Amino acid sequence: MAALSPFSLILFSLILFSLYCTSVVAIPFETVQDAVEILADSGFLSMSLTFELVGQTLIPNSSYGTIFSPPDAAFIHSGQPSIDLLQYHVVPLTISVESLRTLPYGTKIPTLYQNHSLIVTTSASDQQISLNNVKINELSIFYDGSLVIFGIDNFFDPSFKISSHSLLSDSPNNDIHCTVPYFHDPALDPDSFAVASYNIRYKGYSVMASFLELQLPLSVDQRKLTIFAPVDEAMKDYTGVSGRYSAVFLRHVLPCRFTWSDLVKLDNGAILQTLLSGFTINVTRSGDTVLLNGFSVNFPDLYYRDWLVVHGISQILTLPGEQEPTPDSQAEFNDNFKRSGPGSTEF
Repeated sequence: MAALSPFSLILFSLILFSLYCTSVVAIPFETVQDAVEILADSGFLSMSLTFELVGQTLIPNSSYGTIFSPPDAAFIHSGQPSIDLLQYHVVPLTISVESLRTLPYGTKIPTLYQNHSLIVTTSASDQQISLNNVKINELSIFYDGSLVIFGIDNFFDPSFKISSHSLLSDSPNNDIHCTVPYFHDPALDPDSFAVASYNIRYKGYSVMASFLELQLPLSVDQRKLTIFAPVDEAMKDYTGVSGRYSAVFLRHVLPCRFTWSDLVKLDNGAILQTLLSGFTINVTRSGDTVLLNGFSVNFPDLYYRDWLVVHGISQILTLPGEQEPTPDSQAEFNDNFKRSGPGSTEF
């Protein structure tokens, strides 16, 4: 294949733009321009030129994405990339280096190239993170809370495969009661909830950040928690959600800790019990995408500590027909904590 000249790169980028022009603009123009400038300044000129023309339409409607950018040398060596190959370098969720590091070997990460996923090839003994055996630069080139760009050593190969490795067991679907025994860490920062709230607020989850401050008083004994935080846009309209505001919060909280690595290993159809009595979360898959009651996690490991994990999601969690939860209150929230006991699953 012929080498990629600057002129052919620009011409090809224009072709890509015309093919993508019917897509919905998903990320702000200012974000695209900032990313374009930083890519160019960081030595990724080829990707900068391409992203300048197709960036606003390359990211899906959720406005969340992670882009893996090959260096200029890879463009020159491989020639003009196809549209499918470009899509294969875009993941429709925001992934941090920490999240990539926690994923076990063989985990599949969905991309915009339909039915093609990236595969984690980092083993426990590896110091360098890799996908499809291509090294990932752990220092992100660009990050603005919804869009992340990482540099990589070469183009990913869509035909890459590893030896048989199943993420799903043959065991029956699990109804997981996430109750764990009390624990107390004297070294735990008394302002941990406030710190968690601050960290998710500026990333676009200010409504759930406020719930976190109000619904989790510091007087409550700390334990392991998982919170699924809908983005602010999804929280503006409560008309489709039954119950009072506390029900909105409690249905998104699990009394145990599930990192993204834990979620991707759950059986298809696993049922998670929330702090709202009678409300459960059904974990399913669409290809390699993990769904919670039909909605995907768009910002895994948004915030996490040893006792708390917050995942960003695009919608308020509901069930088919909007399951009617039992009456709830702050007292019920505290009762759920008090009823937690030993002998249950802990993550």
